[in-house]
Amino acid sequence: MDAPTVSFIVPCYKLAHVLRDCVNSILAQSYRDFEVLILDDCSPDNTPDVARSFNDPRVKSVRHDKNIGHLKNYNYGIAMARGRYVWLISADDRLRNAYILERYLGIMETNPGVGYACCPAISLENDVETELEGSISKRDTIFSGKKFTKRLLRAGNFVIAASGMVRRECYDKLGAFPLDLPYAADWFLWCLFALHYDVAYFSEPMVNYRKHDLSMTNHLTGEHFAVRFKDGLAVLWRIHNEARALGYLDVVGLCRYRIAYQYGHNIVGREFGKSTFLMTVQEFEDSLHENTIDPLEENAIRARTWEIVADRCFARREFQRARSYYALSRKYDGARLAITVKQALLGLGAGDVVVALRDRMAEIRETLANSKSH
Repeated sequence: MDAPTVSFIVPCYKLAHVLRDCVNSILAQSYRDFEVLILDDCSPDNTPDVARSFNDPRVKSVRHDKNIGHLKNYNYGIAMARGRYVWLISADDRLRNAYILERYLGIMETNPGVGYACCPAISLENDVETELEGSISKRDTIFSGKKFTKRLLRAGNFVIAASGMVRRECYDKLGAFPLDLPYAADWFLWCLFALHYDVAYFSEPMVNYRKHDLSMTNHLTGEHFAVRFKDGLAVLWRIHNEARALGYLDVVGLCRYRIAYQYGHNIVGREFGKSTFLMTVQEFEDSLHENTIDPLEENAIRARTWEIVADRCFARREFQRARSYYALSRKYDGARLAITVKQALLGLGAGDVVVALRDRMAEIRETLANSKSH
């Protein structure tokens, strides 16, 4: 058989009740040259019955003898896929429009430098559309890869997994899902691919992302804060190293700042809404030693990390602690003017004034943003 243009990979675990909705949304596409690979990860429900029920030769199903986990299941599907493009969409999500595949292909076939396409989504709760997610622009855009990578590094993973169609060569050249990143493997790949390819973004929300208790995101964010932090930090370090190898020094600098931000906010225990410390100073130092061999880079990240810790203390009006952490930051980078200014303001007893001004400016920005939205 001739290879199809697109391979849809539909991983499924205990989602028989929504699998039909997902697959039917694919079969309804106006562009017809594709295959659908249902990957049943040893579900205990009637997933095999639903998977066999589609009377369409383009639909194939595989059932694993034992549960292999979501990332291995994804990679199994990628290895099995025959199309030039790979679209991984979980069984609990669906395509909203019959023309989305046609639109994606129209862009990617005429722009060989585009590695993947994506769009926002409308979330589903109890089969009711609720809110828009993943919107970053009001118009269709082909982003330069570096620009898109920077957005992903600053904002975190805003790419809705169900909306991403990837050029097969991205996986072939750069690799599939890393098994040691259970929470952030998709974010890593979106960043990695964007370092090497441009990204096509469609402003219209053409997929549905289903929210429910069984979803992987809910499971991990609800119970695995440590996993979330570790994976997020690992992504930043890996993209940092890849960008450095490519000579993208602006991306390297942004990665360093985001790494310091993660360290700092987890040292003060605020990154994920926790009031207790999530990272000890020793754990911070161990992580830093593990991930860099450049003493100058280590000290630069240390300085930024302690500055961020000091900023958090400053914002909470813990001025004495802030002063000590700014001093620690200057120990590793005494040339940063911002730290010198902040220390000087604290020395003049102007901390409360600065915090009040900052809060007032935040209120003004929020008022302006609300007025624009209306």
